[in-house]
Amino acid sequence: MNQAMYQWAQTIAQAELADALPRRWAHSQGVAARAAEIGRLLHEDADLLISAAILHDVGYAPRLAMTGFHPLDGARFLRDEHAADERLIRLVANHTFALLEAEERALGEELETEFPLLDDPLLVDALVYCDMTTTPDGNRTTARERIPEVVGRYGPDSVVGRFIRRAAPEISCSVERIGAALVPQPR
Repeated sequence: MNQAMYQWAQTIAQAELADALPRRWAHSQGVAARAAEIGRLLHEDADLLISAAILHDVGYAPRLAMTGFHPLDGARFLRDEHAADERLIRLVANHTFALLEAEERALGEELETEFPLLDDPLLVDALVYCDMTTTPDGNRTTARERIPEVVGRYGPDSVVGRFIRRAAPEISCSVERIGAALVPQPR
C-alpha cells in the first residue's frame, strides 16, 4: 500500500471529522479497515480504495457542508483545497450510488457533470461493499442489516430514506459481487 497517500487521507479525514463528528469518524475508520482487508482484490488500486474509504464521508464535516450533500461537498473540498487525485475525488463523489441521492436532491446533473462516475466497476463495488458492511460506529454488519438501519435513522420519507430504498438492489448486487470475489477459488 502507498502509505503516504493513506497517511495524507487519514490526516485530512481525522482533522475534519474526529472532533466535530466522532461517530462519523468511527464509521470512516471502520470503512477504511474493511478496505484494507479486501485491498488484495484491487492490486495496485488498494491504496486508492483505502484512501477513498477513510475520506468518503468527509463532506459531512460542518465547515464543508455547503450543499448539505456530503459526497458533493467532500469531493469539492478534496479538489479545491487539496488538489487530490482525480480518481480519489470521483470515488468520494460517487460512493454508494450517490447519484441516486443526488437526483433526490435535484443535484444529479451537477454531480454527474463535475464528478463523472469512474469506469472501474470493481473499485466502485469495493467502496460500496466497505461502506455498506460497516455500522455508524465502525463495526461490521451486513448490507441486509445496514439498509434498514439507515432508513430507521433518517426516516422512510426523508431524502436519505427514499434514496437508500431506491439504491438497495444496486447496493446488494455490489456487495454480492465483492463477496463472491473474496471467496477462495478452487485450483
